[in-house]
Amino acid sequence: MTVETQSRAGVQSVAVRAVRAWWFAAAGVAFGAAAVTATAQATGHFHWWAGFVLIPGAFIAAAGAPLLTRGGGRAVTGYLVSWVGVIVFTVGAMLMFGVMADGWPLMIMLPTLAVAGTYVWRPEHPLARAFHRTVATLALCGTTLGVIFLLMNVDAIDFGDTDWWGGFMMAAAVAVALNGLALLRHQIEYRLQAVTLAVFPALIVFLLGLRFIRGDWPTDF
Repeated sequence: MTVETQSRAGVQSVAVRAVRAWWFAAAGVAFGAAAVTATAQATGHFHWWAGFVLIPGAFIAAAGAPLLTRGGGRAVTGYLVSWVGVIVFTVGAMLMFGVMADGWPLMIMLPTLAVAGTYVWRPEHPLARAFHRTVATLALCGTTLGVIFLLMNVDAIDFGDTDWWGGFMMAAAVAVALNGLALLRHQIEYRLQAVTLAVFPALIVFLLGLRFIRGDWPTDF
């Protein structure tokens, strides 16, 4: 088998995987759209006009699937396109059921979860990798915050009058500091400066969050 034949076979294999991914994704989102619509009708919460948001979101999500099979930059594009479709689809579903007033925290959870999902990507340079992982970890904190808001909206939890959000400041500070300290393992130029730029602001934010959550922040200035 010649190199040209092998190359052609490889291209055809990628194309076949892309087509299969498209059909599986299309079948999945079609089932999802049908399930949402049927459930909304069965529960008496059907708003037909929400389909103009729900169905395009489903097709956008499916459009990203073939790109995910190609690897490299195309896979990144496919990942982003699919997540945009998922977010649009979710908005359509909330409009279909008429739960936007209580379900809006999903608009925090889904975008931040999309960013957090990129944590497994590994940029080559340690500084770029540390920065990327810091952003992904902070996004995960944002996802958790969205979950808390959602649980509060459905009265599953109640923090009362406490400044509970100070805990998220502390968690974000810890995430930044740990990713900064990870640079100590690498022999790179300006390593100590980079660690200092990460840890020192994180320490300030952590202490501020601690004061907020303890409720001893001064209110009179």
